[in-house]
Amino acid sequence: MAFFLKKPKIFSTERKNIPGGLWIKCIGCGELLYNKNLKENSKVCKKCGYHFTIGAYERVALLIDEGTFHEIYKNMESLDPLNFKGPSTYLEKLKKDRKFTGLSDAVVVGEGMMNGKRVAIGVTDSRFIMGSMGSVVGEKITRLIEYAELEGIPLIIVSGSGGGARMYEGMLSLMQMAKTSAALHKFNKKGGLFISVLTNPTMAGIMASFASLGDIIMAEPGALIGFTGPRVIQQTIKQTLPEGFQSSEFLLKHGLIDMIVSRFDMKTVLSNLAGYFCGKNYMK
Repeated sequence: MAFFLKKPKIFSTERKNIPGGLWIKCIGCGELLYNKNLKENSKVCKKCGYHFTIGAYERVALLIDEGTFHEIYKNMESLDPLNFKGPSTYLEKLKKDRKFTGLSDAVVVGEGMMNGKRVAIGVTDSRFIMGSMGSVVGEKITRLIEYAELEGIPLIIVSGSGGGARMYEGMLSLMQMAKTSAALHKFNKKGGLFISVLTNPTMAGIMASFASLGDIIMAEPGALIGFTGPRVIQQTIKQTLPEGFQSSEFLLKHGLIDMIVSRFDMKTVLSNLAGYFCGKNYMK
């Protein structure tokens, strides 16, 4: 009897060049997600609903009708009033984040149509020096508020800022908290509608100023919202914090915000609210 041995299959040991950045691990549930599918789902995990951070222009594209957004004050850039130096200078940080994000600073402001309704909209971007508020961010927010008042249209500001006031500009940064708040007070006295949208994270000086002053305050699910982070608070008071402390769900339960709205429903809810509260004689 003859036996014939099959020729052994030769497996290549050559490493395949697989592009990086194709997959990402969900922070909420640990699921491995394909980046393309995640982007198509508005960067929300299909398994657990975790809302990933998105950039300012991505947010505008989700909320404003296609082709209607008109950006204002786009080329306004921060200076270096303190000539700040450290491991890297302030100007180096600005240059790096401008290149990384494509933004001139940490906020995009303008106007557009939201389901056919004209609105003024501002969006901060946590990718640019953590979305912190320096002179330019404060000035652009203030001018947007004044623009909404002048045009008689609803104001929507989407906050995603974990950096508070920008230390590189010292007192010039801190004063933006008072400036934006004063502008909102004037807008409110004129009967303007301001809807504040809080996303992950909304912290420090942003939360302590314009982000907390909305006539209606809504948040995305699972957003971290507060002044100082929970770890710092726990270390300071030497006490264990409640479960979910500073999450949007915790703050809704305790009355700081009015509603939690999924990213998929945000545009519809915002446009409906604008329609409910802004009739033909709005701010006349």
